[in-house]
Amino acid sequence: MKTAVYPGTFDPITYGHIDVIKKSLKIFDKLIVATTDSNNKDYFFSIEERMDIINNSLFKDLKLEKKRIKVISFSSLTIELCRKYKAKAIIRGLRAVSDFEYEFQLAGMNKKLNAGIETMFLMSDVENQIISSKFVKEIANLGGDIERFVTKYTVKMLKNKYL
Repeated sequence: MKTAVYPGTFDPITYGHIDVIKKSLKIFDKLIVATTDSNNKDYFFSIEERMDIINNSLFKDLKLEKKRIKVISFSSLTIELCRKYKAKAIIRGLRAVSDFEYEFQLAGMNKKLNAGIETMFLMSDVENQIISSKFVKEIANLGGDIERFVTKYTVKMLKNKYL
């Protein structure tokens, strides 16, 4: 069974992230969707809220296969997650060329830490490439319509935060 790890903050998860998840499932048998709780970033949603949003978005709103996706939180190196789940690949999503330099450096560091783990870059479909969690939060905060960018459950959670 081929397993990959898709790490990210998912603060909150968007249709861009979900596109990458769906594409990953075409390549791998199992996907570990791992949301981080590292201390070097301020999060809008707590780790518990992000886990809840990811689970509800993937399994209730979109009815994706629970057998093939495991949602976890982590605070370790991604390479350690790969070891733990016997994953041979890390999935990283790219939206724009500006993402590539950072992602390229990160992939290089991960390769130095464990040469047996490959990083795969996947792009979401064109209509989802512009979506970022940051923009979604800003639009929601200003009362805009975010239903094209996130699942129903995420819309609900964002509205609850801003009300």
